[in-house]
Amino acid sequence: MLGYLLARVGVDVVVLEKHADFFRDFRGDTIHPSTLALLGQLGLRDEFLELPHSEVGTLDFVVNGVRVHAVDFGRLPAPNDFLTFMPQWDFLTFLAGKAAEFPSFRLLMSTAATGVRRAGAAVTGVTATDAEGELEIVARLTVAADGRGSTVRAATGLEPREFGVGIDVLWFELPNPPVPAPSTLAYIGLDALVLTIDRRDHIQAGSVIPKGRFAEVQAGGLDAFRESLATTAKPLRPVVDTLTDWDQVKLLSVQIARLETWHRPGLLCIGDAAHAMSPAFGVGVNYAIQDAVATANRLAEPLLGDGVSERDLAAIERRRLPPVRAMQALQLRLHEVIGRPHPAPLLANPPTSAQRAALNLLVPVVQAVAPRLIGRGFRPETISEVVVGSQ
Repeated sequence: MLGYLLARVGVDVVVLEKHADFFRDFRGDTIHPSTLALLGQLGLRDEFLELPHSEVGTLDFVVNGVRVHAVDFGRLPAPNDFLTFMPQWDFLTFLAGKAAEFPSFRLLMSTAATGVRRAGAAVTGVTATDAEGELEIVARLTVAADGRGSTVRAATGLEPREFGVGIDVLWFELPNPPVPAPSTLAYIGLDALVLTIDRRDHIQAGSVIPKGRFAEVQAGGLDAFRESLATTAKPLRPVVDTLTDWDQVKLLSVQIARLETWHRPGLLCIGDAAHAMSPAFGVGVNYAIQDAVATANRLAEPLLGDGVSERDLAAIERRRLPPVRAMQALQLRLHEVIGRPHPAPLLANPPTSAQRAALNLLVPVVQAVAPRLIGRGFRPETISEVVVGSQ
């Protein structure tokens, strides 16, 4: 996204992708209303929505069999009043194709950054390898957008602060059940939490487990794992038997971390390289895109002119760090709740009179806040007129 925005104004951009394609499953595929709004600003929204995707207007939670209507994106302003699920490789291919229409954009596939070039304290580009061997790329600005295990970040000595997270997620695919359930983000039982994402032709599901306990879950056997899924998420019972091998189950190690300083002379970290987000609320992709927009807004003119200053890089950090901190604090609080043993169900089925009264008070508050908080975030960005009007 950053490469597209900068190339749109005529900045020479080289993007390195270490793989030969974008196909990696179980990556973030949630496109939030905030990102749809940005695509609309760029005139790309309608074409984007022609790609295969799912649209979700509401998200429910099912607690001990009790369905709670928690999130209604219809409360957001139209037309960006829904959540979109699209495989990330389709989104990346779409953006790469659009960026390639600008002559100043180059995408180097199968090219992995291995380190940074330096001139004194300043970063002046990267070292990399491709099919033909080693190469160097010289740049006035290097942006580390290479994920939570960022090679570029590590080469500069920037170290993220790690926050202890007590859970991991087991990701797997299931066929659609014969009787479709309403859009449900999570099924919460006494000792299990199951996530479900509608991928149109199948369900991408996740099971939350205590961190580092995957081997124990495997030792308990697939039968016990399937029964736990079916007990917690009853609509999945007809299809859980399609899990026949542990190879179908992928471990996602949940991490929350962030840099408190995102930059060095000639270098800026954004996205997961600056802040690894939990899967909670599915906001990782969208916060990374917000970083890209804030970066393009601030740096488009300096990159076309005299160059980027430390003051410019610090301004991006000051703008984006507070909303990241706020969302990560919310994610950490959620992990505390779901990672804590519960001696009894969170809700009786049917709810007690006291629980029903509490729901009547709490749910309207959640319904009022959650669409804005999840769909747009703490500080949604708007693309500047310099970038939008430059094509």
